[in-house]
Amino acid sequence: MRRQVELENAIAAELAGSKDAVLRTLEGHLDCDVFLRGNVLTLEGEDAAVDAATNVVRELAELIAQGHEIAPGTIEAVTRALDAHESPGAILEDVVWRHRATKVSPKTVNQKHYVDSIRNNTITFGIGPAGTGKTFLAVALAAAALSRREVNRIILTRPAVEAGERLGFLPGDLMAKVDPYLRPLFDALHDMLEPERVSQHLDRGVIEVAPLAYMRGRTLNDSFIILDEAQNTSPEQMKMFLTRLGFSSRMVVTGDITQIDLPRDQHSGLIVVADILKDVEGIEFVRFGEEDVVRHKLVRRIVAAYNEHAQRAAPELRPRAAAPRA
Repeated sequence: MRRQVELENAIAAELAGSKDAVLRTLEGHLDCDVFLRGNVLTLEGEDAAVDAATNVVRELAELIAQGHEIAPGTIEAVTRALDAHESPGAILEDVVWRHRATKVSPKTVNQKHYVDSIRNNTITFGIGPAGTGKTFLAVALAAAALSRREVNRIILTRPAVEAGERLGFLPGDLMAKVDPYLRPLFDALHDMLEPERVSQHLDRGVIEVAPLAYMRGRTLNDSFIILDEAQNTSPEQMKMFLTRLGFSSRMVVTGDITQIDLPRDQHSGLIVVADILKDVEGIEFVRFGEEDVVRHKLVRRIVAAYNEHAQRAAPELRPRAAAPRA
């Protein structure tokens, strides 16, 4: 089957990209040949493949007309959304946070589900491999909530497993001690806000970044609270963290159960909590897969290879211990 789609000149130029880079990426995600001459796009292949490709091209043209920047990742997001029978525009145009040149929006159907869950639920768990945007999107939503004064502060925390949560032997004040363990959260913050603004918020306590051990005994009101690397919490630590929830607050818990750094005989609080709270109203679990990895394409291949290996050798890698006693 051969079909020609006539495009506006500006849309055709954007769709081609520099040295036809976007066009070649488009062809790589479709099961048909793609040719662009002037403003006429030609699709050749099996009937079903050409029909699917036509839908992708029309969605991309609509996004370009709306001012959306088209990149290789955008094409991938569009094809995935269409495969899941979702509207690509509804996903990509949901801007979570905008700051100068930075525009954060979901790139996959699961990321859109995750963003909506955080907005609609008091506690959201984001579970999945590295590169799926769990922490990045959560920090973006936290920055947006703070800017709209929906919360008075942002609290970012993660377990400092490598130091056994005992950081006293490290030099410097608290921030210097925990910096190596909390650096990924700082990096996400600096992607959302200017460094000077981050420093001001840290000095005033509007943004707090601390190891999980420092959450004990507190009640966190009017806060957007993010627990990162939650796979490295014990069930007791997870319960302690979740019960810090105060009024007018929101919690996001992120982690990857394939990257647990706890001793082999110790349960992960992230695994246990899924069984305990799966039916509790106001709490939602969003699970990401390798198809949601939005980093370099090689990262997705690495994740897939590790997943395959884990499935083959799971009993040897991490024996399942008995459930903890109540």
